[in-house]
Amino acid sequence: MKIAFTILLLIIATGISAQNGDTIKPVKKRFWRASGELLLTELMPWSYNRFIRKAEFAKVNFRSIGNNLKPSSWEWDDNNFQTNQFGHPFHGNLYYSSFRSNGHSFWQAVPAAFAGSFLWEVAGETHKPAPNDFINTSLGGITLGEMTYRVSNKIVHHPASGLGRQGQEIVGFLINPLNGLNRIIDGKWGKREKDPDSSIVLHADLNAGIRRFGFRDMNKRSKGNNELLLRFRLVYGDKYKSSNIPFEHFYAQVEAGSGDSTYMNNIQVSGALKTWRFREDAKRLHLYSITLNYDFIKNNAFEYGGQGLTFKLLSDWSKQKKAKFRTEIGSGVTVLGAVPDNYLYYGEGRNYDYGPGIHVTAAASLNLNGRLEAELYYKGFRFQTVNGNHSSFIVNMLSADIRANLTKRLNISAGVGQYTLSGFYRDYPNVSQIYPFSRFSMGYRL
Repeated sequence: MKIAFTILLLIIATGISAQNGDTIKPVKKRFWRASGELLLTELMPWSYNRFIRKAEFAKVNFRSIGNNLKPSSWEWDDNNFQTNQFGHPFHGNLYYSSFRSNGHSFWQAVPAAFAGSFLWEVAGETHKPAPNDFINTSLGGITLGEMTYRVSNKIVHHPASGLGRQGQEIVGFLINPLNGLNRIIDGKWGKREKDPDSSIVLHADLNAGIRRFGFRDMNKRSKGNNELLLRFRLVYGDKYKSSNIPFEHFYAQVEAGSGDSTYMNNIQVSGALKTWRFREDAKRLHLYSITLNYDFIKNNAFEYGGQGLTFKLLSDWSKQKKAKFRTEIGSGVTVLGAVPDNYLYYGEGRNYDYGPGIHVTAAASLNLNGRLEAELYYKGFRFQTVNGNHSSFIVNMLSADIRANLTKRLNISAGVGQYTLSGFYRDYPNVSQIYPFSRFSMGYRL
């Protein structure tokens, strides 16, 4: 809990400074409607659990609520990886969006994610409140909520009419349901409007192809299997532009495949909370940036999930040239990470340890006149377990990709990389595992 409150204070402090430079045109705030929609997002899953599934944990009463309000009642839960690392952040995104889509700014909507998460932990079920659920729902919900809110708005503000316009509204609704609901209530559905963020560009690339995951450690080795790959990448705004407005730049990647563990294999979002200039001359540009990050990785070989903050130095070494070479280095705190534990399995499928950590990140990209792009990416984590087996972990993620743009829309892409996991246990033998992967795909810029 101390970790959650510390990160909340850090977020609020950053938000105070960010609001001083906020130039977004003010819109009407609907506090009571936002509050009602937040309650609706709580009541709908509770009603389904209580009256359709008839689940015991949904039979809440004043006694269960009173017990859950006691600080001593909080304990880590035993849900499976996908529920805790994706299901809870998804619901947190709805809590956040209830206020964000009703005229409130990023920082004004942040408390809604924490409030909605706390309300569910206390009164949404009889299970004891879980600190991991509170952190995952709140921080993950903020990151996913702002990303989906901005993407949804970008889609519905794109000029179109007739059937195409209705299709845009439907897609925007699916991406952020509460934003779509409020467009219906306000009579905006189907109407063409001026994009308030028309200067911000959204790039979306959809790639389809094949990938292969492997596994090896000191005792065994697996070549892995080929499987289908669907990869969706979003780049919103310009990361090399100073801004005090949160998420005026973000990067998001969603990857799905035909593996036997889950179809949704990778969701990574990194949104800039604040970016400011460090040094600039005629040839080079260097900026600082603070980003809020969400990671969900689950495939046939490896899984990892976490939320955190990163402080980065961004460098454009070829500012005036058509061939662009850019780098970034950074470090930060992972508020809570979920790391696989070979010796843990209990409850509803809990096979991972929880702990805070620190991380470092580095990336380099080369763009040759928009025709050929190469990217090298690394992110490394160091975790100390606070719930699970007595252990600590080092996780590394490394990838290299090259993409050839055949036309303005079509591209061909190939990449290789690996995840590595080193676990150090007090009561069990240590582990050292490597998960190499490769991928090849054809892509289309939407």
